[in-house]
Amino acid sequence: MDHSLIELHDLDLNTFIKALDKCKGDVFLVSDEGDCLNLRSKLCQFAGIKNLIEGGRLAEASIRCTNPEDETMLFRLNLYGERKED
Repeated sequence: MDHSLIELHDLDLNTFIKALDKCKGDVFLVSDEGDCLNLRSKLCQFAGIKNLIEGGRLAEASIRCTNPEDETMLFRLNLYGERKED
């Protein structure tokens, strides 16, 4: 199944990491050059995200999810921010 890229903008890094921990499938950070890092790995989170941080926030990133529920959750997080009950 082909999964589209989600463009993330100006996300709080801690909120994003917490959301990644809730994901059921793989979440890949995709660079402009086409490189993919699996963000389910803490090492890959550190390596991939450190270059995208501006002032404690995730400035801009493209991600691809293997689980449609994860894709929906991260899309909503990007659009609306953190929900209070999470």
